Amino acid sequence: MSSLSPFLSDDGTALGGWLSVPNAVTAEHAARLGFDYVCIDTQHGFIEYSAVVGMIQGILVGGSIPLVRVPWNEPGIIGKVLDAGAHGVIVPMVNTVAEAEAAVAAGCYAPDGSRSYGPTAAGTRPDVPYVEWAREATTIIPMIETVEAISNLDEILTVPGIEAIYVGPADLSLTLGLPPGNHDDDPAFTEALEAIVAGCRRAGVAPGIHANGPLAARRREQGFRVITVANDVLAIRAGMGAELATARGASVDTTQGGPY
Repeated sequence: MSSLSPFLSDDGTALGGWLSVPNAVTAEHAARLGFDYVCIDTQHGFIEYSAVVGMIQGILVGGSIPLVRVPWNEPGIIGKVLDAGAHGVIVPMVNTVAEAEAAVAAGCYAPDGSRSYGPTAAGTRPDVPYVEWAREATTIIPMIETVEAISNLDEILTVPGIEAIYVGPADLSLTLGLPPGNHDDDPAFTEALEAIVAGCRRAGVAPGIHANGPLAARRREQGFRVITVANDVLAIRAGMGAELATARGASVDTTQGGPY
């Protein structure tokens, strides 16, 4: 199975960018900024598979590691984005051991899983045979984003092949009875994050999360090691909004929310 080490910086963390806009040029530009990984969002973004192939190429040319968040825990699309060259997949709404096992199986070749061979775009890129490379370099990252998933966390983290998980704060908040977003002033939300980090430490798994802007430092202090710190849509909104405000002589709102 894979090693998470390609994602992690010397300090043991990985900081990433998130793409919702289907464009290979912006994917390359994002990758050139120095993110440890750049994730293409095909679940909630505007990106179809036809755009994913070129965006992965752009991220590779830009020098970063391409991840794809797939729309769902479904083996066909997991295999297809890996064949396109993704180095890993983020799989939404993994709530049980069976669902975690299904995600790993979909992303791994036999004997570790059931992925079908046919890396049409990815197969010629490594310097070693692709299957050998894939077994070492492909990372399957289930999303832990519900109360149900937290209740099954220790069992999920024991599934062979899981070396990182990822938290979606919005869905976690909804299952806690809160509005979508980050709720660091709410004990239930904070306790949920603490439980996730503690479980990951026990299992030797890297916890990941969305945390744009200043929130990233807090999440790092809490123990998260894979942190998405920027989103293309939010960056466009913030950057262009700041330029417009400056031109109008208005104050600039530097607050960034997060879509997930």
